[in-house]
Amino acid sequence: MAIVYNTIGQTNEETTFQLQEIIDNSSPDRLEKDIQKLVGFGTRHTLSDTVSETRGIGAARRWIKSEFEKISADCGGCLEVTYQKSMVRKGDNARIVKPVQVVNVIAIQRGTEFPNRYVIMSGDIDSRVSDPNNYTDDSPGANDNATGMAGAMEAARLLTKYKFPSSIIYVGLSGEEQGLYGGKFMAQMAKEEGWDIIGVLNNDMIGNIEGVDGVIDNKSFRIFSEPTPVTETDEERRRRRYYGGEIDGVSRQLARYVHKTTQTYMPDMKPMMIYRLDRFGRGGHHKPFNDEGFAGIRIMETHENYNRQHQDIRTENGIKYGDVIEKVDFDYCSKLTAVNAINLASLALAPPQPKDVKIGGIVQPSTILSWTKVDAKNLKGFKIYWRDTTSPTWQYSRYVGMVEEFTLEGIVIDNYLFGVAAVGKDGTESLVVFPSQVMR
Repeated sequence: MAIVYNTIGQTNEETTFQLQEIIDNSSPDRLEKDIQKLVGFGTRHTLSDTVSETRGIGAARRWIKSEFEKISADCGGCLEVTYQKSMVRKGDNARIVKPVQVVNVIAIQRGTEFPNRYVIMSGDIDSRVSDPNNYTDDSPGANDNATGMAGAMEAARLLTKYKFPSSIIYVGLSGEEQGLYGGKFMAQMAKEEGWDIIGVLNNDMIGNIEGVDGVIDNKSFRIFSEPTPVTETDEERRRRRYYGGEIDGVSRQLARYVHKTTQTYMPDMKPMMIYRLDRFGRGGHHKPFNDEGFAGIRIMETHENYNRQHQDIRTENGIKYGDVIEKVDFDYCSKLTAVNAINLASLALAPPQPKDVKIGGIVQPSTILSWTKVDAKNLKGFKIYWRDTTSPTWQYSRYVGMVEEFTLEGIVIDNYLFGVAAVGKDGTESLVVFPSQVMR
């Protein structure tokens, strides 16, 4: 039976209730079933078998596509499900030992008002063992990253029951372990086609609660984000030196948004913002989007277990190695899936963020902000945020209504950092936009 679309609540109370429904409906059992299926393909190495119906990355991606198509059928065809295919030549790097076609599985839930405006949740299809070029041995990749892939599929099941003004993309990216190829190809496509990307939530390992350090924790998770875009110009860097904003790039604002939304609707969870692109010296599939100037973050478990990452399945000195399904905590995976789902929903519901945000107030006893609105049916007005220069999160705010300029009397510009967000009639908010220009 097809699921009937619902309209997310028109009031703050209704929206809160439905976001809580989304949290409650995230299913550990469905996630376990999907992770088990992905593990059952034996290996999902990027260079593995593509012909077999039961083993290798080819079988895995065909199954993922078929699952997205089933989800779409249940919502009356609300998903546009496609492959994105790109060839990588042998020798492109040391981990490409033969020519390979990198295939992403993309499912787009098209927005009703802003169809070219996207918020994206990604997981990785591929897996690996100790030798990154071993594409034949069993590589279950249960936590890394069947959990993230299953999470994207579960988020699609949860959110396709509703309609949103902006589009949501659920995607399985390939080639992560061989060089972040899937993300690179998708980010390039988005750039070439002029996608307006709100943000990318990259989920990579969201199912482990027992760290290699012995700590067991099923309440916290990490949000990695870069401080400022690598695409900024020399002039933008020069202005930042004088006006501030060293930790206020678009990805950092996305991290703050996820942090705030989670604390609001899932107070039992403890998000940790990590001020780093990724783990020390390591990388993930949000980076290619960052490379193109898009907001992107990594969401993952707090306590990693390196004995279960990129390891041949074996026992040595009494220690069991290997990324097997027995070590995945499905309840925790469900919680982090819900974190993603409510943030996808909130961002897709919210009116577009203001543009051309400017700030003024040099040698004055007040701070002036101006911006340009983007017309949207849900737009109620705007909220100004500010914080101490040493605070990681926005501390203070003031709703200022449907205006495009406002003066904060008695707030000295030198002592705080500022931003502006659009506010919807349903209580949802856009990302906070840090001022990019100074008023003269």
